[in-house]
Amino acid sequence: MPATIIDGKALAAKCKARIKGEVEALSKRPGLAVIIVGDNPASRIYVNHKKKDCEECGIYSEEYALPEQAAQKELLELIDVLNGREDIDGILCQLPLPEQFDEKAVLEAIDPGKDVDCFHPYNVGKLMIGEPVFLPCTPAGVMEMLDEYGIDPKGKHCVVVGRSNIVGKPQAMLLLHRHATVTVCHSRTPDLGAVTRQADILVAAVGKRDLITADMVKEGAVVIDVAMNKKEDGKLCGDVAYAEVAEKASYITPVPGGCGPMTRVMLLQNTLTAARTHGK
Repeated sequence: MPATIIDGKALAAKCKARIKGEVEALSKRPGLAVIIVGDNPASRIYVNHKKKDCEECGIYSEEYALPEQAAQKELLELIDVLNGREDIDGILCQLPLPEQFDEKAVLEAIDPGKDVDCFHPYNVGKLMIGEPVFLPCTPAGVMEMLDEYGIDPKGKHCVVVGRSNIVGKPQAMLLLHRHATVTVCHSRTPDLGAVTRQADILVAAVGKRDLITADMVKEGAVVIDVAMNKKEDGKLCGDVAYAEVAEKASYITPVPGGCGPMTRVMLLQNTLTAARTHGK
């Protein structure tokens, strides 16, 4: 029996409606500042989507577009100004930055109370000990999808393929917080399939097309495809060989229309959380 498709797009619309209502109930409008450096086409698309999402939910947003050749000092000065503005609750610096920038220094310059991407070491540390201020957007979106479809990680063996600071590691932590047994795999994991076949819940977050095939998935597993890759014809796909895995899994996320919309929604949620902590 084919897998149930986890519809991230529909869930995102539902979450946006809730967030819009909660924003309207605040005494002051939340504010988000989005910084983009250079003209990376993918980054521009992401930023445009984020601005549109804010508008739909009643969140005030500002965009700061710096040229590709901008100096790090200029970016750090901008962040310092935004850190001090009471009308700005969240600051997002779109990654990747041009190679002349020290991304670590830039991310650490953002006030942890406005770090709505949850990249600052303070917020990463709070997540590690189970006391998060903000939740990392993509992993949090995955947890929302699991909850929406009644999939409880408690007591399950969850395998996360990918160990990035943005997805793999924080995803493992959120699953651990929900009482799952978690295995994290990566490029140096020998016989990857032997590990992934043990997964009750499998999260693929590598960025390698068709990495996860049907023979690597346990019958009835929940398969979450976080990756976003492009085929030769320009169409989007994930890490999972979708058609064949969908015949074996119990639930599966499509690409596009799965994790992507939920990642953007969790940014809105973090901005709302920031506004509340700032007394709005």
